[in-house]
This record gives sequence, C-alpha cells and structure tokens, in this order.
Amino acid sequence: MRDAIIILDYGSQYSQLIARRIREANVYCELFSWRTPAETILSYEPKGFVLSGGPNSVYDAGAPTLPDYVLNSGVPVLGICYGMQLLVYDLGGQVATSLKREYGPAMLHVDQLQSPLFQGWQQDDGDDARQVWMSHGDKVESLPPGFVPLAHTNNSPLAASADVQHQYYAVQFHPEVVHTRQGRRLLSNFVHLICGCGSDWTPANFIDEQVAAIRQQVGDGRVVLGLSGGVDSAVAGALIHRAIGDQLTCIFVDHGLLRQGEALQVVETFDREMGMHLLAINAIEEYLEALDGVTDPEQKRAVIGEKFIRIFEREANKLGQIDFLAQGTIYPDVIESAGKDKKDAHVIKSHHNVGGLPDDMDFELVEPLRLLFKDEVRRIGTALGLPDEIIWRQPFPGPGLAIRCLGDITWDRLEALRKADAIFVEELRKADMLRQGTQQAFAVLLPVKSVGVMGDGRSYEEVITLRAVTTEDFMTADWARLPYDFLANVRRRIVNEVQGVNRVVYDITSKPPGTIEWE
Repeated sequence: MRDAIIILDYGSQYSQLIARRIREANVYCELFSWRTPAETILSYEPKGFVLSGGPNSVYDAGAPTLPDYVLNSGVPVLGICYGMQLLVYDLGGQVATSLKREYGPAMLHVDQLQSPLFQGWQQDDGDDARQVWMSHGDKVESLPPGFVPLAHTNNSPLAASADVQHQYYAVQFHPEVVHTRQGRRLLSNFVHLICGCGSDWTPANFIDEQVAAIRQQVGDGRVVLGLSGGVDSAVAGALIHRAIGDQLTCIFVDHGLLRQGEALQVVETFDREMGMHLLAINAIEEYLEALDGVTDPEQKRAVIGEKFIRIFEREANKLGQIDFLAQGTIYPDVIESAGKDKKDAHVIKSHHNVGGLPDDMDFELVEPLRLLFKDEVRRIGTALGLPDEIIWRQPFPGPGLAIRCLGDITWDRLEALRKADAIFVEELRKADMLRQGTQQAFAVLLPVKSVGVMGDGRSYEEVITLRAVTTEDFMTADWARLPYDFLANVRRRIVNEVQGVNRVVYDITSKPPGTIEWE
C-alpha cells in the first residue's frame, strides 16, 4: 500500500489546499470529514494526520471534536488553526478568545529552528520570507504537558508548538495558502521528515491507478461522458478512454451557452483528431426555453443541471444499455459546493455536476478527477498526450455563459456576450498575457443599462464587465493588473463592435471576498 496522509476537515474553505500542497510534495493524501467512521480512515493505514482549520471555537456548543483514533493511532499529527486549538485543548492546554484578532499577514519568528517542522526555514531573508497567513479569533494561551513552543508572532506567542515525543505538531497560521511564503516547506517537512512518507504520488502513478480503478468499477458496462471541451471533461474522457476504449461514448450538448467558435472546435478535436466516439446534440432551443425568465443564479444552475441529465438520459437510451455517467468533477467544484460530507462549511455556490444532479438519476457516476486540482488535471492531461490547446484552454464553468449573462438569458444577449468575450481573449492572446499575466479572463454581461453618448445621440444600453485574475490554485485569486492602454483598446473595440453595449468596466475584486465567477 502506498504512503498516505489523512486530512480531517473541520469546515475550513482552505482544507482542500492542504491536500494540494501535500500532493505537490509527491505524497498521496485524502481529505475526509472529521465525522468519518474510524474504519474508513484507518483502512488507508495513514502515516500521519493533518487537522484542518474551521469556523468554530472549541468552546462552542456542538463544536467538532477530535476522534479518538487520531491520538490512539501512534502516528504524527499536525493541527492547523482550529486543528491546533483542538489538539491543544484535547490534550489539556488552554484556548481563549484573543483580545486582538489576527486576520491576514503576520511575521513569524521561529524560536526552534532545529525542529524538523522548520528544517530549511529561512529566518533571516526579510519580512516577506517570514510572512505567514493568520485567520483566527481564538488563540492558545497555555500548552499541554509535553509541548514546547516553536515559534511566535507579535499577537500569538504560541504560533507553533510541538510534543516531540509523541510527534504532535501544531501551528496557528495556515501553511497551505500562498501568503505563507514557506508553507510548502513546512508541510513537506511534516510529511517527509516527520511522517516518513516517500515521494510516490506522480501523474504516471495516478494514471495507472485510475485506469485500474475505472476498469474495476465499469467492468463490461458502457459509459457516457458529458464532453464540454474544457480541460476537465477532456482529461476525464482521455483517461476513461485509455481504460475502457470503445465502451465510452462522449456526448457533446450544444446548449447555446458556449463561447465563440467552441461548438465546432469540440467536434473537430475529439471526434476527428482524437478518434473518440462523439455524439453532437443541438439543444439550443431546449435550453433557451427552459431558461426563459430565469434570473436567479442558483435556479439557473439547477435548470441547467436538470436539462443536462435529461438530455443525457434521452440520448443514452437511444444507444441501448448505458450503465455509467462520467464527469470531469474536480476538487474546487466540491469545496465550493460544500459537498455532502462538508457539513461544517458554508455553501459558496453549487455546481451542476456536484450538488445539482436530480435525485432520480439513472446512472452510476464515474469521476476519476474528483480529487484533483486544476493544475494537477493539466499535468495528467500532458501525461496522457493531450494537445496544449486543450490542456491550457481558459477555465469555463459547467453552466457556461448562463452565469456570465446576468439577468435574463436571450439569444441576442448571449451573442453580445460572446462577441465581447472573444474580443477580450483575442487581445490578451495578442499581448501574450493569456497565460503569463492571467490564469482566467472573461467578460460578464450585467443586468443593467447605462446612459451614454454615441455619435450625436443619447444611448441607453448594456454594460460589459471584464474579469481577469491571477491565481495558483483557483481557491484564492487576485485581480490582474492589466495595462491601462490595453484596457482602453479592449473597451474601444467592445463599444464599437458589440451591438447594444455602451459601457465597459473592469472588476478589481480579489477572491476572497468575491468569487472568480460573478454567479
């Protein structure tokens, strides 16, 4: 059995980032709710546990607790934020509400550089290197017996601590986020030096394991895949096709919510170039009719999810016996939907391929990418031999332009949005900023009109918002600092070339507090 780390999720929106960082260290890990039965967790024979952060206080009524099997296992434990407080509290330390809460960057002073947790930690390279990310109201006031302090900040005298004998480690800050400059090093130290894990989590190993898992799950059954043309469904399709070949049928539904030219691109790439069995279905009128008058974003997602499944059921029935529905679900989809096991988290938005599927769906799901982040998906796609134009295609939500066309969805509004989006992306590509300066960029059509002057007359037309972000993991993101001259040129083209638009604005909101998408 491969070395494994188990992360117990206490409801933090950063929990999945812990998994991403550990996998970056080439160590396999899985994330489970702290409520998960012991037999499930221990079946992995974990070499260590990580306790995530969370929104609770250890003193809250009904607050999440530390399962007995964690300490009884005898393997190393790392508590992060709430996980630290819970570990300390459970072992006899004191936790209290901080008079001065700590949210955002802080400077960490490591007092025990010889600790394996901080091996290689750069203490004297300036404030930027020592920066960590804090997000807590409570703090540890006194340590349990056997614990020693390892590090402090100005507001947290016990920002890191350890019981070396029992291999219990605890940090108040979040090493999983990019704002903790040396967080990757700390987590790598924990899994390699403290837990003794090897480095056997690689794309090649993942492909081999998933191919075997798909074959075992599917057997002689037949699978249909909803192929959008995006990297997630494309990689899922290539992986499943490697496992079961012609047992897979890809169904591409043209719902009229795609970007400019994408419907044709999907057909040409997957049917003609990759040789996958592809059925292309024109369902534009069905979707427009179903979305007529629907303006609430969650209702849009529900309508699209329902329509997606019903069309699949209808088309699959024409194929004869179909047993499985494959989807390109990935980790960010799961966390932002606060999936069924994340009872302690808050729903940010639902995803049609996570929380919006109807209860009477007749298929069993095949989701080989469910435990991967976007960057991992791209690495798997490269290992599978997919072309760069597919692997590096701009991320696109499952509901498509329906959640970028705010308010009423009509064909004319979709066409205006498509045109504006194409102009923006075209100019980014010409400026060599589509991948280097931005990780995601798109246009949004707002449900408002503004007064303008075009030519010699008054206009009262719609507003386009441009959104471009920089990000490593799509869990957090910052707005892209695009040059003013570039934005001016894009604005000029959109106003001049897109019928019905007289104003262009640029979104400078980070994630959090916003999301990357508007709906």
